[in-house]
Amino acid sequence: MKKLLFIYCVSLILVSCGSSSGSKSNDKITKAEKANPAEYASTITSSELKTMLYKYASDEFEGRNTGEKGQKLAVEYLKEKYKTLNIPTPLGNDDYFQEVPLEKQKVAEGKLTVNGKVFNSFDDLVVLAVSSSLNMSVEDIVYVGFGIDDDKYSDYKGIDVKDKIVLAKAGEPKDANGNFITSGNTEDTKWTNGRQSLSSKREAATANGAKGLLYMDSDMLSKYAIYYQKQHASGIAGRLSLKSNEQDMIMLMVSEALGKAIYASISEDDTPKNLKTTINIEIENKSESIISENVVAYIKGSEKPDEIVVISAHLDHEGIKDGEIYNGADDDGSGTVAILEIAEAFKLAELAGNGPKRSILFLHVTGEEKGLLGSKYYTDNDPIFPLENTVANLNIDMIGRTDPERTIGTKNYIYLIGSDKLSTDLHNISEEANTNFTKMELDYKFNDDNDPNRFYYRSDHYNFAKNNIPVIFYFNGTHADYHKPTDTPDKIEYDLLETRARLVFYTAWEVANRKERIVVDKASK
Repeated sequence: MKKLLFIYCVSLILVSCGSSSGSKSNDKITKAEKANPAEYASTITSSELKTMLYKYASDEFEGRNTGEKGQKLAVEYLKEKYKTLNIPTPLGNDDYFQEVPLEKQKVAEGKLTVNGKVFNSFDDLVVLAVSSSLNMSVEDIVYVGFGIDDDKYSDYKGIDVKDKIVLAKAGEPKDANGNFITSGNTEDTKWTNGRQSLSSKREAATANGAKGLLYMDSDMLSKYAIYYQKQHASGIAGRLSLKSNEQDMIMLMVSEALGKAIYASISEDDTPKNLKTTINIEIENKSESIISENVVAYIKGSEKPDEIVVISAHLDHEGIKDGEIYNGADDDGSGTVAILEIAEAFKLAELAGNGPKRSILFLHVTGEEKGLLGSKYYTDNDPIFPLENTVANLNIDMIGRTDPERTIGTKNYIYLIGSDKLSTDLHNISEEANTNFTKMELDYKFNDDNDPNRFYYRSDHYNFAKNNIPVIFYFNGTHADYHKPTDTPDKIEYDLLETRARLVFYTAWEVANRKERIVVDKASK
C-alpha cells in the first residue's frame, strides 16, 4: 500500500510540474508517457512475496482443498488483497467471486443387464459420471471403435451418435510402421495416455452429441475398481467434477467381458457401427452439489479495453490427508502470490498514468488439483470476457523451487511450456523480455510435443490453448515435496520467485501495450 501512495504522489507532482513549466511542459509530459516497465517490475520483491506466501501457505488455510473451509478462507484472503490494492472486479460491485458449480461425487453403484446377464459395480464396471440416479433400457448402442475424433483420424466420421450411448475401447490404431496414427510416432498420445485418454474420449463423445459412453479398458478398470470400491465402503466422497455438460454425460468404464457381451467382436473389430443390442442400465447416485469460487480482478485497458490478457494461477491444493496439512507453498502458492505482486505493479503503473492499453484479468482458479475444473468452467461455461477477445493466457503453476533433476545450467532458470505452440509473436515477446530484463535461462525441456510428462496438458493454461488462445506455462519442475505435506514456505527460493514473477510481468506488459494484437499463426493440437 505504501508503494501505491508513493507512486500516486509522484504522479501528482509530475502533472503539477508539467502544467506550470511553460514551453518545457510538453517535454516533461512526453518523458512521463514513455514508461519504463522496470520501474514497476522493481516493486515485485522477494520480501513481499515471502510475507504473503507464509500466510497463504500456512496451516490456517488447511491446504485449500476445493470447496472446503481452507479454500473459502483463501478466496477471502485474495479478495481482501485486491480491495486493498483498489483493483476492481469485472463482475461489478464487491463481487470478486465467479461461482463454480461442482458435483461432489460419492461412488455410484451401477448394474448393467445384457441379454439377461447381469454385470455389477467393481467386478465388471465402475460409474465415472452420472447426473442422477437412473433406470433405463437402451436398444441402440453405437460402437465407435477407439472413440477418437482427431483431424488425422476419426471414429465418428459418417456416423450419428447424437443422444445415443456409445461404446468405445482403449488404445489407438497404429500405422504399418507401428506408429500411432494421430502422432506418427510411438510415444503415448492424448488418446492412449491413461487418465488423459479417458478425458479425451469423453470429450470426443460429448462433442459429437452422445449422451453416454461405455469405455472398455480392463487394465484401467482393475485399478479404478479397487479404489472406487474402497471409497464406496468408506462412504467418503470421491472426485469433484463440474456440474455441467460433463455431468450430463453418463460414463461407465467396463471390463472386456462386459464389452464383449455388448459386441462380441469388440477386441478385433475397429470399424464403427450401430449395434442392435438391448441393455438395461441401473445407477444409484448419491452425489451432492457444492459451490467453489474463481477469484477475478482486473485493470481496464486505456486504449483497447475489449482485448484481454489473462494472467492465471490456481488457488487450491490438496487439503488435509490423514491428519496432515498439505500447505502447497510451491503448488501453487508461489503462482498465487506472484499474481498479487504483478497486479500491484500494473496498478502502480496505472496510478502513474501508464496503465496497460489492453485490459488485464487476474484469474485465480479453483479445482486445478481436481482436473482443471475452475479454468475449464471459465473457458467452457462462463467466460467473463469473450474468448475471441482474449489475447493470451500467462499461467503460473509452481515457480518457487528448483528441479533436482536439472543438472545442466544454473539455478536461475524457468521452464517455459507452450510459448511457441500457437503464436510466434508470443514466443518472441517472451524471449525479448528475458533478454532485455530478467536474463534467466529459458528452458524448453518440457515443451517438446513428445515429452512423456505431458505438462502442456496438465495445468490451467490448456483450457485456453484448446480454444486457440496463445499461452505460456511458467513452471519450475517437480521435486521431492510435490503433492506432499512437506511443500512448505520455508523451502521456497524467494529470489528466484521474484525474478520469475518479474518475467511474467514484463511479458504481460509487452503483450498488453504493443500496438498490434499478437497473431495466432498455429492451430491448437
